[in-house]
This record gives sequence, C-alpha cells and structure tokens, in this order.
Amino acid sequence: MATILERLKKVIVEQLGADEESVVPSASFIDDLNVGPSDLAELITAIEEEFSTPEQKLEISDEDTEKIVAVQDVIDYLRDYGIED
Repeated sequence: MATILERLKKVIVEQLGADEESVVPSASFIDDLNVGPSDLAELITAIEEEFSTPEQKLEISDEDTEKIVAVQDVIDYLRDYGIED
C-alpha cells in the first residue's frame, strides 16, 4: 500500500499540475507550489476524498485548513486523524 506522502503527492500532482519532484514534505503550498486560496479549497476536498473510507469520512475543518501551509502539515494532520502509512 502507498504511503501517506505517495498518496498525497498523487492528489497534489493531479489537482494542481505540480511537478512531482517538487512535492516534498517541506514544500509550502503558497511559496513552492504556487497554490492560491481557491486551489487550496479544491485540494482539501480532493484530500478528503482520497483519505476517506466507507467507515470513516475525513472532513478537514476551515479552522484546520488555515493551519495547513506545507505538505508536512497535511501528513501530520492525517496521522493525527489516525491514518497510517
């Protein structure tokens, strides 16, 4: 099974058209991946869909979305949510 980073990288590349090599844990969505607010909202929705299961629907609140500035923030959030590699 793919790791959280691998799954997340796939979603980011598909949603943003980002270069796969640039999607690293330290990458900032705004500074490194050039993500605008509307793109971030779409990305969060895609992340929720990717990591939801029939048993557990992932919903990232607007408050939590504001704290997500880098790829590592999403990884940490997902791990805190109970999603494992």
